[in-house]
Amino acid sequence: MTEQHPESKESSMKTTHALHWIDGDWIDGDTVETSVNPATYEPIGTYSNATIAVATSAVAAAKRAFDTTTWPRDRHLRAKVLHQLADAFERNTEALVDILATENGKVRGEAYFEVNMVPSKLRYYASLVRTEYGRSAEPKPGSISILVRQPMGVAGIIAPWNSPVVLMIRSLAPALAAGATAVIKMPGQTAQTNSLVCAKIMSEAADLPRGVINLFTEKGHRSATVMIDSPDVPTISFTGSTATGRAISEVGAKHLKRFGLELGGKTPMIVFDDAELDVVAPKLEKALTVFAGQFCMTGSRILVQRSIAGKLRAMLAQRFEAVKVGPSSDPTSEMGPLIDKPNVERVNRAVEQAIAAGAEVIVRGGPVTEGPLAKGAFYRPTLLGVTDPKMDIVQMETFGPVVTIQAFDDESEAVRLANDSEFGLAASIWTRDVDRGFRVAQAVHAGTIWINDWAVIYDEFEEGGFKQSGLGRMNGMAAMEDFVEYKHITLSHGELVARP
Repeated sequence: MTEQHPESKESSMKTTHALHWIDGDWIDGDTVETSVNPATYEPIGTYSNATIAVATSAVAAAKRAFDTTTWPRDRHLRAKVLHQLADAFERNTEALVDILATENGKVRGEAYFEVNMVPSKLRYYASLVRTEYGRSAEPKPGSISILVRQPMGVAGIIAPWNSPVVLMIRSLAPALAAGATAVIKMPGQTAQTNSLVCAKIMSEAADLPRGVINLFTEKGHRSATVMIDSPDVPTISFTGSTATGRAISEVGAKHLKRFGLELGGKTPMIVFDDAELDVVAPKLEKALTVFAGQFCMTGSRILVQRSIAGKLRAMLAQRFEAVKVGPSSDPTSEMGPLIDKPNVERVNRAVEQAIAAGAEVIVRGGPVTEGPLAKGAFYRPTLLGVTDPKMDIVQMETFGPVVTIQAFDDESEAVRLANDSEFGLAASIWTRDVDRGFRVAQAVHAGTIWINDWAVIYDEFEEGGFKQSGLGRMNGMAAMEDFVEYKHITLSHGELVARP
């Protein structure tokens, strides 16, 4: 069923029933789910849960737009629309922060952090549209070769619930810049946010052709398989778990589908004995508590040189115990809830299993079970001491505010422990020795390395994973590679004879 979005006429931009946005129309469905505030577990609205028919119509609309509009060939139009999208996100920042903080659980500062990253990404790729070219040469007399980059067609984008706005845009912006059209699968946990992204933001881009962007919301993944299995969607950009990345790659292999994957992480934070601990400790705290540890680059493994291990443990224990957990509606809250109670139970099981396996409890943290916060999905930070790097709590992504700390003796051991993981998304190195910082950065197997910092990301520079943390790169010029084909065209015009 197609209808006008129920809140599209209201200046408050509050969404009560979230719909899908397909071919420029609002689409409802028969299956309705409830959106909740994870801090209170109170309902904040309902949403239409996508069916296979909805996903199929989204793919058809995107293919039609790619085949029948000038979008793939008109780089001036693409640049203009990307700037219009950036303008629209800037105009609607406050409304988007409001719903993201409420529905996703982020404290307001973190919600602003996410939303404010969006316009610059769109503007960066708008600039690449106008400056990115192929090349030509005369390989031999009488022959001209031209190498052009052409969009692949329909791009399937699957965004996660932990940072749904910016991680969706991180895939969408280079796809649009490349000339692809898009089908976006957004998670049910952030349905109200998803709807606002379209209702009051992306639909405000006046020159965006119908069908270039299509978005549906789904609880689960059944409808998303339509994109993965469709021969009309040649490329998929996915951000999520390694297990899911492997599964969708297997399904798409029969079509030789291209995948850009940013997957799991288990970021080591390597602290050498010459590091300034008064600077390090606050960063390590934030590396765990930002987005309540629901971040692929969460600093979840602390490796510290033995001579300072006791001091750092004590500093971190004091800081983690003092973190104020609370809802985004409280401006003094320092860390919000997890996305839902099942994830609280999952994280707590992992901690209990680690303790049973021999992990030392330094700060237990854990679920909030008393007082007003007990209604929500709150989990206090947890710090565990370990000596065995093979423990599940060290090797497996926890995706919550749980961190392990382990001592090492020298640089070679630090590198060995950091690399003892199937993941290789990011790592952080803390030292005042510049040579050692770069030396260790070259030795650690990860796609992003921070020296004396954490979570520094620039639109112009690529990020992505080694090993089981992904394929391809997000951000930077390389992000467009997931959405383009190279075509070599030659022209034989006959050798020109020079006149005397």
